[in-house]
Amino acid sequence: MTKAETYEKAWRLGWKSGDFSLVDQIYHPDYRSFDYRTGIEANLEDDKIITSTLLESMIVGPIDVMYENEDFVCLESFAKQRLNTTEFEYYANVTGIKYKDGKIIRQKTGSHTLDFDPSEHLDWNWEDYE
Repeated sequence: MTKAETYEKAWRLGWKSGDFSLVDQIYHPDYRSFDYRTGIEANLEDDKIITSTLLESMIVGPIDVMYENEDFVCLESFAKQRLNTTEFEYYANVTGIKYKDGKIIRQKTGSHTLDFDPSEHLDWNWEDYE
């Protein structure tokens, strides 16, 4: 399994079941990430809470590998967030992941709001990721 596949499998398991044991295995003990939304440096436990909270109203669609080697992985993903009972907001995300000693030491995600539903233009359905 590639680093990207392992990353996706670990996080999807955590998001769906609350079991973050695989996430814990792939992160370096010194992992830190700066959260631009809050202006604070987050650790892995913070990231689990942040993502779990966001996913109460959000679906993460397909995750595609843009680049991968031993030290760095770059992923593209799409997300859909419920604004109210009938409206959604769509996002394209790019995540850069840096490794140290085979484990994730740093990661950053840039998110861009889309004015269209990406699933209508690409070959996948949101239902496959609910």
